[in-house]
Amino acid sequence: MINEQTINTRIGKNIKRYRTLYNANVGTLTQKDLAKRIGVSVSLIGGLESTNIKQGISLYNLYKISEVLNVPINKFFDQ
Repeated sequence: MINEQTINTRIGKNIKRYRTLYNANVGTLTQKDLAKRIGVSVSLIGGLESTNIKQGISLYNLYKISEVLNVPINKFFDQ
């Protein structure tokens, strides 16, 4: 059974990964831009993407991120 911290770390890593791919393929999307587009604080996005902070995210906010990045929500759970 996978624990909550592992899931949160995996999600954060994938948010950063897909935002970086978005930047390479679509156009620049900073943490600030992403936060503004989904209506959350920049510190939430930064905390999610950080390897030092183990922050969780609501399913609703993860859904909004998946919409902005045009990535199916299940991809954020991939290793």
